[in-house]
Amino acid sequence: MMPKEFPQQQTGSVNELFHQHELVLYNDDVNTFEFVIQTLIDVCEHDRLQAEQCALITHHNGKCSVKQGTWDDLKDKKQVMTDLGLSVEIT
Repeated sequence: MMPKEFPQQQTGSVNELFHQHELVLYNDDVNTFEFVIQTLIDVCEHDRLQAEQCALITHHNGKCSVKQGTWDDLKDKKQVMTDLGLSVEIT
């Protein structure tokens, strides 16, 4: 009887394995809560409660991950939010 072979252990983070990235929103002193909330609803497809929570987390913590996905999924959202005057990056 042959011994069982185990698959090679994969290296790298979970994000690298699944090609997941985060769109991170940063706090600013320019945009209103309502504008940020509406942008999260329109661009990131949040419901109102989720958008409000992300806006509050961003305000209190200085940043908040507002969307996860592949780089390609997030790059257009980042561009739209940047064009609207929000500070965002993909990590």
